Amino acid sequence: MKVVEAKGAELEEAFQIRREVFVEEQGVPLQDEFDGYDEPGAAARHILVYYEGQPAAAGRLRWLGDTAKLERICVRANLRKFGLGSVVVKSLEKIAQGEGFHKAKVHAQTQAQNFYEKLGYRQVSEEFMEDGIPHIIMERTL
Repeated sequence: MKVVEAKGAELEEAFQIRREVFVEEQGVPLQDEFDGYDEPGAAARHILVYYEGQPAAAGRLRWLGDTAKLERICVRANLRKFGLGSVVVKSLEKIAQGEGFHKAKVHAQTQAQNFYEKLGYRQVSEEFMEDGIPHIIMERTL
């Protein structure tokens, strides 16, 4: 397994995984999945995780005041049983800590609440809809 900060061709691979998971699999409109934080020079960091030499998972990190916001965490459907989601979250948290952040949050799909709780996140909001999918906000001290 290898984790890299996604730039250039690697960033396109990360975007392809996001298209597969969020747009094709979950039905998120393409125009909602990609935004200004995906543009060159935007204030966001992207990672790509390789599993057995193949692009397998991706995630994005950006900053909201004193909080690191983990976003667009996704794993290709056929590779979800190998713990790659945890690798994405922990890798984004490591970047955030390296940038001096001590708090992280995520807009978690409700079906992933247990996953995030196992990683130390706790629910801090009521359920809300985002792109037709129920979400909650979860936070963690880094």
